[in-house]
Amino acid sequence: MNEVEDVLAVAEGWRAAGEKVALATVVETWGSSPRPAGSQMAVTAGGRMAGSVSGGCIEGAVAEAARETIASGVPRLLDFGVTNERAWEVGLACGGKVKVFVEAVA
Repeated sequence: MNEVEDVLAVAEGWRAAGEKVALATVVETWGSSPRPAGSQMAVTAGGRMAGSVSGGCIEGAVAEAARETIASGVPRLLDFGVTNERAWEVGLACGGKVKVFVEAVA
């Protein structure tokens, strides 16, 4: 089983246990990015997480957006882009862009 299937299996297990879940997926990268397109992270309304879409404060921002998406039911496209000077501050190795799609799992 690959990493994406693992995240989906964990998300399904959480849903089966009655938890509300959102799924975040890296849909586009440019330049330096710790995780490739297709990487996923599942987040519950209570803050449990499985998988990874980046790291650093980007991961925290995605988790917060995921909880908001669970509450609202409205999917979101997050766009993170940083300069080389700010890259380390927000968790990217050296500049680049990452787009992450966040949706509630029904």
